[in-house]
Amino acid sequence: MASRCSLSTLFPVQSQLDCALDDTTTQQEKEDLVQQYLKRLDETEDLKIPDFQTGLEWLNTEGPLSLTKELAGKVVLLDFFTYCCINCVHILPDLHQLEKKHSVKDGLVIVGVHSAKFPNEKVLDNIQSAVLRYDICHPVVNDSEACLWHELEVSCWPTLVLLGPRGNLLFSLVGEGHSDRLMLFTDSALRYYGERGLLKTHTVGIKLYRDSLPPSILSFPGKVAIDNSSKRLAIADTGHHRILVVSSTGDLLHVIGGPESGRQDGNLSEASFKSPQGVAIKGDTVYVADTENHLIRKIDLLEGRVSTLAGVGTQGKDIEGGAMGPQQPISSPWDVTFGTAGGVEDNVLWIAMAGTHQIWALFLADGKLPKGSESKAGMCVRWAGSGNEENRNNAYPHKAAFAQPSGLALAPEEPWSCLYVADSESSTIRTLSLKDGAVKLLVGGERDPLNLFAFGDMDGKGVEAKLQHPLGVAWVPEQSVLYVADSYNHKIKVVDPKSKQCSTLAGTGDAGDTLGPDFNKSCFNEPGGICVGDGGKLLYVADTNNHRVKVLNLASRTVSLFPITCECTDAVPTKPLGPTKAPTLPKSAARKEMPPVAVSAGQTVIMSVTLSLPEGTKLTEEAPSCWALSAEGNEWLLDHQVLTGSIRDLSQPLFISAKLPAVIKEPNSNPSLTLAVWMYYCMEAGKACMMKAASFSQPLQIIASSGKEEVIVELAHAF
Repeated sequence: MASRCSLSTLFPVQSQLDCALDDTTTQQEKEDLVQQYLKRLDETEDLKIPDFQTGLEWLNTEGPLSLTKELAGKVVLLDFFTYCCINCVHILPDLHQLEKKHSVKDGLVIVGVHSAKFPNEKVLDNIQSAVLRYDICHPVVNDSEACLWHELEVSCWPTLVLLGPRGNLLFSLVGEGHSDRLMLFTDSALRYYGERGLLKTHTVGIKLYRDSLPPSILSFPGKVAIDNSSKRLAIADTGHHRILVVSSTGDLLHVIGGPESGRQDGNLSEASFKSPQGVAIKGDTVYVADTENHLIRKIDLLEGRVSTLAGVGTQGKDIEGGAMGPQQPISSPWDVTFGTAGGVEDNVLWIAMAGTHQIWALFLADGKLPKGSESKAGMCVRWAGSGNEENRNNAYPHKAAFAQPSGLALAPEEPWSCLYVADSESSTIRTLSLKDGAVKLLVGGERDPLNLFAFGDMDGKGVEAKLQHPLGVAWVPEQSVLYVADSYNHKIKVVDPKSKQCSTLAGTGDAGDTLGPDFNKSCFNEPGGICVGDGGKLLYVADTNNHRVKVLNLASRTVSLFPITCECTDAVPTKPLGPTKAPTLPKSAARKEMPPVAVSAGQTVIMSVTLSLPEGTKLTEEAPSCWALSAEGNEWLLDHQVLTGSIRDLSQPLFISAKLPAVIKEPNSNPSLTLAVWMYYCMEAGKACMMKAASFSQPLQIIASSGKEEVIVELAHAF
């Protein structure tokens, strides 16, 4: 009978291999060593690990997976992660690379084993949001009590464990930065067991949740910033890999980037980003923390161009800096704010460098340098933080230590003269003095610099207050207070820096999406960004997992949705707001084929849609009922766009218009339009809620000009 084992059982065996690999010079020598190692393991009793517990929650699968059933005959890579951890995020590109190289039929299955750090991360819906946010396309199991973690004696995030086709332990890799060895071990294991006929080619029931989602204007917005002089907001539409610039009334002015990720400078219509987070806007300039590209970007709205100010496009490990921006490697910048250093205004862009747990400064080329400074315009340098992941305060900024700083707010005026830092993994708000560089605790955490588990949800003073993974901060000079997006507590809190008193402003503490006239009853879902407008009267909150920006009116104490128009009103060419293809409808969706309608070039097709719900039900206000109009297979009909919109009122028909192109490319093709609707509704008496979908396929018969500008099609559906 195979023995059950832990990583400590494997350690002395693999450590010999690791040492031998360090002494090799060629790839062939490395592969030969790994093959010998695998043969040696096979000659001993299997180091078989325990199977997943029954009853666990699974994502991206059709059902639970087992090492003895669905995963038998596969090389399995277990990724022990928690979604808040930047180090876990850093290895996702390595996993994506493996998935591109080896399919399930090749014999490799990657399984994310989510072992939560924070209580909020144990909730399946929150893990599901993270899976979507980070585009994780392999199965993920919610091991909320970390049972397998403890069985294998895993000690830190991330830890990768590679298993053979019998569930036998092969290798482990702790931490990030092992991409070469991960690829070597995986390739060798697939080759070794494939040559021995021990791999099976059966598929595993993978079902991606993202494929059934309706379209939305925003996708996991990370940060929001405002320029109060021009009354324009910049929104990091993180899930769509783009930046939106909108007016204070929600008129869409610019769409830069998206919907797919990329890393291109140039015209606004050509530029691309990858999961941008922090934004700072002043006048016609927007600075962007292009997080997963490891870049700082500049958007010049006046010239209509995007350029790179810092970073080389790959994750850097330098913790000192000092090179000119485009030559300086950086790591996962999460937020930016611009302001002062050395008493000179607007000469520096402050960067929350989450990947190296530091605060950096980029000296702007068009700003003045501090008197006596050795820095040069364009230079990017470490300003505070040793690079260790700790909650360490110190009078010397280079000896202080942060733990994944994720939000910044500048308070340059006396007597504050500091940078406020949302230090997410220590669950604290810290201050970085602009005078002497001293790093101090404001609220949260505890005084032990090595304890990163002092979190909670408690109002109080200084260290008595407790936060849970805060991601955003906003300073209000008119009130001399700091607002905090306490992300994993789903709350907005306010801090008086003079008294160090922290109290809840809005949010119940439960994840939700409730608007209305009462801060105490409002709900958020992991809000990640916050900024202040209208002289300190309004708070704009990037409510990340609700895919919305919300407005908190501090005078009336109401929470409302910040409306964003679906059409770009600016004259500068930009990319379409909507996704390039329609989402997949659920299998249960009703599908109706409509009779053909005659249309001609340049005509506008207007669909009049009447929808009705079952008696005793109503639309769910907190859920985004919506529609999407597409032309799959004939995308030229809609200029390669998917038109989208929300559904909020069923008392009147819904009118959806689409203008056909002036020139019909394929006059004999008889193309069709597809209108899909997603309805979220609840019982008026009770808490039961439902989601149903339907689609209408409308064939078009192309004819010569009919002399009419419009053609109206009437549709109806009862759910």
